[in-house]
Amino acid sequence: MKRSAQKATSKQTKAYNTRLVLRTIYDHDRISRADIARATALTPPTVSDAVAGLSRRGLVEEVGQGPSAGGKPPILLSVIDDSRHAIGIDLASDEFRGAVVNLRGEIRHRASLPLDGRDGEVALERVYELVDHLLSATGSPLLGIGIGTPGLMDPTKGIVRRAVNLDWQDLPLRSLLKKRYGLPLYVANDSQVAALAEFTFGGEQATDSLVVIKVEHGIGAGIVLNGRLFHGDTFGAGEIGHVVVAEDGLPCRCGNRGCLETVASNQALVHRAQALARSDPRSLLHRFAARPEEIGISEVCQAVAAGDEAMCQEVALVGRYLGIAVANLIGVLSVQRILIAGSLACLGQPLLDTIQQEMVKRSLSVVARETRVGLSTIGPEIVVLGAAAQVLTQELGLFAPFKGGLQ
Repeated sequence: MKRSAQKATSKQTKAYNTRLVLRTIYDHDRISRADIARATALTPPTVSDAVAGLSRRGLVEEVGQGPSAGGKPPILLSVIDDSRHAIGIDLASDEFRGAVVNLRGEIRHRASLPLDGRDGEVALERVYELVDHLLSATGSPLLGIGIGTPGLMDPTKGIVRRAVNLDWQDLPLRSLLKKRYGLPLYVANDSQVAALAEFTFGGEQATDSLVVIKVEHGIGAGIVLNGRLFHGDTFGAGEIGHVVVAEDGLPCRCGNRGCLETVASNQALVHRAQALARSDPRSLLHRFAARPEEIGISEVCQAVAAGDEAMCQEVALVGRYLGIAVANLIGVLSVQRILIAGSLACLGQPLLDTIQQEMVKRSLSVVARETRVGLSTIGPEIVVLGAAAQVLTQELGLFAPFKGGLQ
């Protein structure tokens, strides 16, 4: 029994060292074995053994010689970016999106399927259809599938406890997909994987704490505290979209009235824009859409950029409600970095200015002064990339400096 435990410990140590060496090569792009040993404090034989194993697996390769320090020039190593692929899927937008992603987060193939109001079992069939297509589009060994889904998630079991907009309740999404495809599956809330995307592929790698507020069909917050994703005791942390902010407001699909999503989501803003276009023939929205029902968030952003006064007022209303949410978040969490993600980010500085003003008005001044609100720079594929990053983190440990939290 003792010998078995020692053998297991030795195997775990070797696996850890191999991941550490791979991550070091990945972070440095090109690096010699000697420099790996210095960077990791591993012995040269341990490094050589790990490199040999990674080479046999086709993950790293020798890419020439480095500068000589007086002796034989060192051989440089690099990760083979397309040696493995991962699939990332976003189920939180108006359409289901997915992509085949390489080890650097570069998209090799993308696909999308319109939802057209589908939910329940029909929406699940759409997920299968999207995955089937993406599986046929990769020519490299596949590490697994990562999914960002809206709603309340249990990431330890891969169960969607409640996704209002998809009419899913207690859906065992991970086990259904794993049974169908036989691949490693990682499922998390879409806002949480958006935060992971910022840590891995965005500009927030050096940030220890961060909140990403993702605004699409729904609204949620991905919360990172001290380098760890914060799920909360019941996995509901960041479910700000169904906090009531407008008493006696519009009904929400969750059963309440006046939820944040009913006044500040893409869908809410688009519905108000369509109503404005119907009632006002002088609206600048008519420049960008032939009919009111053709107006989407892109047309709203164009109208705001063109100076449509009524739409600017609507955007200010959205900003005020999001500012209330930000003020509450920083009051509880004292996080200094807030990012707005999703297609609503096309509204740019006018939206940010209103959010910032409302946050300052509703927060302690000393806290508000230390808080920066900005826009995500990753773009519309933030959830796709974050979902793929789940796979790269768990299967290869490429982003282990992000202190996990993805069970």
